[in-house]
Amino acid sequence: MSARSNVAPSTLSVELQEGGVAVQYLDGRETFYHGVPEPVEGAVQTPPGKEVHVLVTDADGVEGVMTYVNDRNTHDDILESTGVGRIMLDSDDETQLFPGVTVGTDGYSVVVEADLEVVDGRVFVFAEDEISEHGYELVSE
Repeated sequence: MSARSNVAPSTLSVELQEGGVAVQYLDGRETFYHGVPEPVEGAVQTPPGKEVHVLVTDADGVEGVMTYVNDRNTHDDILESTGVGRIMLDSDDETQLFPGVTVGTDGYSVVVEADLEVVDGRVFVFAEDEISEHGYELVSE
């Protein structure tokens, strides 16, 4: 397995739809996260072993930055061409992903917390694999 590095995200187009969240990459492709994200107060701890994507949008929800957490499958050049970022964490590690948004690990799970008084927008967390998709939105208590 080759080493993967942190990659800074770019601003992407976002569309909040009735059936989910669409994100358009810089290369014109689009991904769709199915289902309305479940509102969660405080922090989200994802199921273990899932691919985790964190999307932080602007206040209007039309632009945002997407970061993959501990993604070991996507090459750096693909992330750079799509505008998606990546953060690599060690076990039981924590870092600030964006102002007001922290991400950490707890075993094989990822924990995302947001101080929504600092974040000027919305924070979504998507956790998926070939079997299931989970979508969450961090909301004020």
